[in-house]
Amino acid sequence: MHYMMFYNLAPDYLERRDEYRLAHLQHAWAAQSRGELVLAGALADPADAAMLLFSCEDPEVPKQFALADPYFEHGLVTGFEVRLWATVVGEAASTPIKPG
Repeated sequence: MHYMMFYNLAPDYLERRDEYRLAHLQHAWAAQSRGELVLAGALADPADAAMLLFSCEDPEVPKQFALADPYFEHGLVTGFEVRLWATVVGEAASTPIKPG
């Protein structure tokens, strides 16, 4: 199953992220190496949100990721939302549906 997590970023995110970026990236790459986090990154122009794609069976996985993220712990992420994403097209789709 796929879950999209949406981060709301603080207005001063770009100015403050350098202090916590290494720890945040270590946290993210650890989740990727466990096979949980597929893709992640901040949106640009404006840098007010980020999107993280998870492949897992339980929405608690992305929720616990967010709660332990140094960006969240230090207020660079001001809130987050986890949504089930019903992927149906593509090699990595969790429930592929091909027209027949």
